[in-house]
Amino acid sequence: MASSTTSPSTALPDARERFPALAGDDVFLDGPGGSQTPQEVLDAVAGCLRDSNANLGGAFATSARAVEIMDRGRDAVADFTGGEAEGIAFGANMTTLNFLLAHAVARTLAPGDEIVVTDLDHDANISPWMLVAADHGLVVRHAPIRAADVTLDHDALEELVGERTRVVAFTLASNAVGSLTDPARIAAAAHRVGALAWADAVHLAPHRRLRARDWGLDVLLCSPYKFFGPHLGVAAIRPELAQSLPADRVRPADEHPAGHRFETGTQSHEAVAGTIAAIGYLRSLGGGSLDTSFERLVEYEESLSQRFLEGLPDRLELYGLPSSHGRTPTFCFNLAGYAPRELAERLGERGLYVWDGDYYALEPMRALGLHEGGGAVRAGFLHYTTMEEVDRLLEALVSLADRP
Repeated sequence: MASSTTSPSTALPDARERFPALAGDDVFLDGPGGSQTPQEVLDAVAGCLRDSNANLGGAFATSARAVEIMDRGRDAVADFTGGEAEGIAFGANMTTLNFLLAHAVARTLAPGDEIVVTDLDHDANISPWMLVAADHGLVVRHAPIRAADVTLDHDALEELVGERTRVVAFTLASNAVGSLTDPARIAAAAHRVGALAWADAVHLAPHRRLRARDWGLDVLLCSPYKFFGPHLGVAAIRPELAQSLPADRVRPADEHPAGHRFETGTQSHEAVAGTIAAIGYLRSLGGGSLDTSFERLVEYEESLSQRFLEGLPDRLELYGLPSSHGRTPTFCFNLAGYAPRELAERLGERGLYVWDGDYYALEPMRALGLHEGGGAVRAGFLHYTTMEEVDRLLEALVSLADRP
């Protein structure tokens, strides 16, 4: 195995040492299921609970500080997502927010109206639409993927969009295999018939700059715990849409800002504080610019991907694009002679933390014929992954592939 010539210390100065969890020898390749957090996020969460632990609207200092955290959180998330602060909504997680918002949209639709989803998606952007469709007499249409490289068939999706289409719900990147989609193209197809463009950005968020407004998205959802923050869900909703949708709320609750209409009860102020810190951390990697940060992340992560792809053993079957381009550094594979869980266990014994199963990506697994056989193994790299860690994974796979 070739020795490493590049590491985050040269690619992204001081990034890795800011993560306490990375101080040991374990290799965290489970980033698609949740990233590790830098020290500033830990400090922000603790600081909020220590200094700002109050509900909103009180006539005292800790309450005022809690209000400030929530306001700064909307501004930070708007900057991160490319949305508008007025339309930012916080929730327990992306899935919970999506169920709530899908329910709100469905109440405005008529029986026979159509929702287009894609077979590339995590089920968090499929099941909410299937369930509200059953409740309201709606029709759900599935845009297929190309099984050969596990990419979305954009042409087929556009053919499904018609005069009864009201929502086109799609992912920006597959959490299973890393394939990217074309959000501007899909949003344009939705808007041609007056439908909403509804994007799951959970997997893409730690890897690419998000541009909800520029892409023409009406709703973008993501999860801070995937981009180095705490467990939380956020939605960037077009403010006019957020203001017009019916919202389930208690009667005294404020109606402004528009996104707040979908925040039921008291939010996790400490998680919002941690999210602000996570976005600040990412901004710091580019000297204060998120654009610069993500340019650097993309370049480095593509080098990790290329190294991995060049070192795969022959007995390994990779699902998805065989190139470092058009994808995130997330890899789905099986190794001959091993069930997915067994392979994950063998790698775990070597301190290599990977995922196995379907990752809630039911439709991609069904399209690949893997769902009944335990799915596949998934290894995901983030900007704190080193070349040496990629080499450790490859060496382990080569060694396991050589087992009689």
